[in-house]
Amino acid sequence: MVLNETKILENWLEGRKKVVITTHQKPDADALGSSLALANYLIKYGHDVLVISPTDYPSFLDWMPGSENVVIYSDTLKDQIKQSVITADLIFCLDFSSLNRIKEVGEFVKIAPGKKILIDHHMEPEQFADFSRWSTKAAATCELVFELMADMGRSEFIDQGIANCLYAGIMTDTGNFKHPNVTKNVFRICSELVEYGADTGYVARNIYDTNTVNRLHLLGYSLKEKLIVHPELEMAYIALTKKELNQFHYQTGDTEGIVNYALSIQGIRVAALFTDRNEMIKISFRSSGNYSVNQLARDHFNGGGHKNASGGQSNLTLEETVEKFIKVITETKY
Repeated sequence: MVLNETKILENWLEGRKKVVITTHQKPDADALGSSLALANYLIKYGHDVLVISPTDYPSFLDWMPGSENVVIYSDTLKDQIKQSVITADLIFCLDFSSLNRIKEVGEFVKIAPGKKILIDHHMEPEQFADFSRWSTKAAATCELVFELMADMGRSEFIDQGIANCLYAGIMTDTGNFKHPNVTKNVFRICSELVEYGADTGYVARNIYDTNTVNRLHLLGYSLKEKLIVHPELEMAYIALTKKELNQFHYQTGDTEGIVNYALSIQGIRVAALFTDRNEMIKISFRSSGNYSVNQLARDHFNGGGHKNASGGQSNLTLEETVEKFIKVITETKY
């Protein structure tokens, strides 16, 4: 972002402002980390800040400073949340590229008269924001938020809690620094975050080494009983029914990372995880090399994301959705 662009945002932030920050449904570490890091940063500016999540999020993110103040959308809070959004001076939209990714909250954002700021790294963003900091070259939204903080010249506001949140988002969206989106800029920012106090071991333990017994049992069951491999298609998938999720007392975040095990199989270039939710089939896609699961998700499963990591959904049954996936993989090259 060039200086004059940053100045626009700084001008909007002059004086005490009412700020709303929102992120995508089922927020991960990058979504929640960027939101809470920015919230804590703007609070130090003296602004009134509210973080709104369209859904709940994994309990292994509860350690993030300010998580106890996040307002999670529900029907009982609908009117209160709508009022907060439409009366906000500034609305920051983090880690999503279209308003349908924030469910009902997106309708409030759409009609809100306040300035809308998009900070995101996903492909093909919807044009709804008054100001955007968007780049698919960024490994994580937390990377963009850190650079924004640095550009605004108040990096002294970055404390250990903010640094931990930003590091968490970068660590997870790079697959613990394994994905091809890792750049020298990623390492530069992470080294600076360590200087600001980021405790890399603490963050990693909270995210990767904080499991319930049920979550581990679900992982074991998924790999032993549900993993289907099609070596002739260089594809593998796991499909979990509502009954199976209930059997292991599923909680938000319990299936996080399972799809990566399918992709890790030698000779597999594309993998998927299908989970049967009450209102739809949720799909996580992963790929390696030049295979674009972003395009696959956009073309066939009402989704999108990144070239090698995307999400989608289906209103078909679980069995029909899997059959459609196999058909697409068989007939189409991405």
